Amino acid sequence: MRILVVEDDFASRRMMQRLLASYGPVDVVVDGGEAVEAFKMGWDEERPYELVFMDIMMPRMNGQEALKRIRTLEKSMGVKSVDEVKIIMTTVMEDPKNVVEAFSEGGATAYLVKPIELSELRAELEKLGFHANA
Repeated sequence: MRILVVEDDFASRRMMQRLLASYGPVDVVVDGGEAVEAFKMGWDEERPYELVFMDIMMPRMNGQEALKRIRTLEKSMGVKSVDEVKIIMTTVMEDPKNVVEAFSEGGATAYLVKPIELSELRAELEKLGFHANA
């Protein structure tokens, strides 16, 4: 499984990279614009990402906009909704408006509030059918 972490905070990027390393290769980018480019590149290389962790609040292009652009790209490529990349939005804010927007307008798969606990992360990944490598 190929994983993309989209996070502008260095410490958060490193933490997510460590937490997810047992699930597969983890690439990291620092904003939504880079996330969209990495997503496109994955498809161009015929090695698409299966899982994306995306922060909502980032410079240049925020996570909500990047989420919408990724879903638009998938539609333009004919990706069926059942085959869409799983995108877990992350943020330090417990803001109902962001949760609603991520799910209803953006098509997020899940939403986790930071700081992310390892047990919570594993439970969410299990729900989505992802398992750590032995």
